[in-house]
Amino acid sequence: MPRLNATSRAKHDKERGAAGVLVAVMMLVLIGAGALAVDTGQIYAERAQLQNAADAGAMAAAQQCHKAGTCTVTQAKLWAGELSGGNSNDGATTVDSVDLSVPKQVKVVTSTLNGGNGFLTKMFASALNAPPVTVRAGATAAWAPPSSGSSFPLAISNHCYNLSSAAQTADVQKISYKPGGTCTGPSGTQIPGGWGWLDQSSPCVATTTTGTNRVGSDPGNNPPTLCYDVLSGWKTTILAGGEVKVAFPVFDDATNQGQNGYFHVIGYATFKIWGWKFGQNSPYEFRDKASDPGMTSALACDTPANNRCVIGQFVKFETIDSFGGTGGTDLGTVDIKLVK
Repeated sequence: MPRLNATSRAKHDKERGAAGVLVAVMMLVLIGAGALAVDTGQIYAERAQLQNAADAGAMAAAQQCHKAGTCTVTQAKLWAGELSGGNSNDGATTVDSVDLSVPKQVKVVTSTLNGGNGFLTKMFASALNAPPVTVRAGATAAWAPPSSGSSFPLAISNHCYNLSSAAQTADVQKISYKPGGTCTGPSGTQIPGGWGWLDQSSPCVATTTTGTNRVGSDPGNNPPTLCYDVLSGWKTTILAGGEVKVAFPVFDDATNQGQNGYFHVIGYATFKIWGWKFGQNSPYEFRDKASDPGMTSALACDTPANNRCVIGQFVKFETIDSFGGTGGTDLGTVDIKLVK
């Protein structure tokens, strides 16, 4: 039977334990790689949550800043914080900072909130003595008056608009289309036979654009066809205690007559509607009598029978990414969008 000589036995003894060292080193590498993979996934997941929070916080702060007319960093940070936590799945989000240095923009930066220390502490890499990690995300929301949109097919003269830039709401007023028309002037006189009604792009909807484009007139005393359901919805909402706010196109000039008439739209003003008379009987007339709730004889337009009006007040209003483009005249209605 062959036997190891002394030289072979000494060489074997020197190599004893090498595999154990190699396994130990490889285990460290595998643990490190696993920690890196798991922790990186956790960081990306956390950043996605923080981005949701930053987006919501920036939109909320922008809405409130416009509604208030002005705001401070402290106020904007508070408004952003009210929505940022609720828009991250784990609710562990804090608003790091708010930047108002660019006019009509709010930038919100959110960061990790873990046990109140601002770090992601449940990290595998901590087993290798790696430091905790702070994750951040940012979003910027901007507000501007819209330049185009689709809404109820009725245009209002700029001489009717009376919302002060310093006020949240304006006085309640009646805008009459017949007889005579109210709050119109040389540059905003309504088209004879048009009464402010617009050509429809779809049932009871007119698509308009400010600037060089002009929108056609839909002649006649009564509203365009297929508005029955829309007006019924308005009535139901008001009777249930809700509010109906409509962004009407506002024009500064009108040309020609009847079907050949055109309106030059300059912007959009939101009207909180109290009542109306667009025709005879419900839902084409609603709360147009002096005896109706909140009405006065000065606002009523129920008599004579051919009177036509809309009753309410202009209000500041913020929409969320619902208009096409920006750049119209600022009439208190703005579209809020996330920007890069």
